[in-house]
Amino acid sequence: MILSWREKISYGIADMGFNFYWTNVATFLLIFYTDVFGISAAAAASMMFLIKLINAFTDPMIGALADRTSTRWGKFRPYLIWMPVPLGAAAVLTYTTPDLGHDGKIIWAYGTYLLMMVCYTAINIPYNALSGVMTADPQERSTVNGLRFICAFGGSTIVTAATPSLVRFFGGGDDKLGWQITMFAWSVAAALMFAITFFNTRERIAPPAGQKSNVVQDVKDLTRNGPWVVLFFLALIIMVTITLRTTTAAYYFKYYVGRPELLAGFIPAYMMAAAAGAALTPLMTRFLDKKKLMMVLMSLTALLSAAFFVVPKDQVGLMFALQVGMGLVLGPKSPLAFSMYADTADYNEWRTGRRATAMTFAAATFSQKLGTALAVAVIGALFTALGYVPNAEQSTGSQAGIVWLMSLIPAFFALMAVAAMFFYQLDAAKLKQIQSELAERHA
Repeated sequence: MILSWREKISYGIADMGFNFYWTNVATFLLIFYTDVFGISAAAAASMMFLIKLINAFTDPMIGALADRTSTRWGKFRPYLIWMPVPLGAAAVLTYTTPDLGHDGKIIWAYGTYLLMMVCYTAINIPYNALSGVMTADPQERSTVNGLRFICAFGGSTIVTAATPSLVRFFGGGDDKLGWQITMFAWSVAAALMFAITFFNTRERIAPPAGQKSNVVQDVKDLTRNGPWVVLFFLALIIMVTITLRTTTAAYYFKYYVGRPELLAGFIPAYMMAAAAGAALTPLMTRFLDKKKLMMVLMSLTALLSAAFFVVPKDQVGLMFALQVGMGLVLGPKSPLAFSMYADTADYNEWRTGRRATAMTFAAATFSQKLGTALAVAVIGALFTALGYVPNAEQSTGSQAGIVWLMSLIPAFFALMAVAAMFFYQLDAAKLKQIQSELAERHA
């Protein structure tokens, strides 16, 4: 089915709201914990790793719940109305610095961060699944997800450019207060965007009539779904690549380049370039198979990331040029991946006669969170080993570690992503066959 532009854009706008949370966590949360909240890099990184790990295991549970939700609005759309208030409250608490001792702060950080991530998952997984049931047309799915990630990168650009200024403005010199009010403002804006998506989208694809509800069977189906297994490892690897660079960027400019104010332009430059790359995704998929395109993009990502290793700290223009290049080649990655997840849900129904769209996407975000957790663990371990000290001049070893985390380490993971794609088997011809046979069955 061909979707209206109103519905496509309305679907995409919610991902701008999601990035008011996701980008804040990926870019600022670790440095908030170390430099404002007042805990060590090792404690913060360990906490974020464990919470991501725990939260990863809640994803399939929420996916199973969403697949079994039944309302007059559909299975997935209601979560866009039910969850924004709990999510916003949890986010404000996460960025609140209580008047507690060290152990009390650690307990607070664990509790509030876990609550925020579970609430985020409870709205994000149904949203992801929604793209798989709006239309069965593969090219329309690429367009929908392309628009979605244009909005996502736009949200990330706004957050990274505006958050430091908002913290200063609302805090008036008190960063603790500034972070609280800033997260409240982002939460309100996100809730409005989720409402737009709820009211302007529709669910059109349902599981086969008579399908019995069985969570264990859903999981077994996924583990036997070869293309999905490849995407599981691909998402994990790519998330490590991106998180390493995004989280390290704040430290890179503060302690290596010596110009922390540049971060407000550096990340947005990447996001704007990524939005342009995402916009070109539907065009690129008309000429190049999704598998081949993904391999080309991740190869270029490895090359551009590795180039940061030889950039002198005073060559800011070159840093920004490489960052824009990274955005252009990584921008299409997200719409490609989410379009491919929807394809694997179709493949699963074609192969088994069963459909579990939310579980398919939930298990995918499971791997992304494992990747994020692994990246934060790598950063924390390296910082601890090299003697990172917050708000102080860093040793030569610590500075070298920061550069490695911005360059060669993520480049290595990008090459691993290329290797993973060799095993993906759903090409254009196979997808056409699957869609044709599914249409016959449904008729």
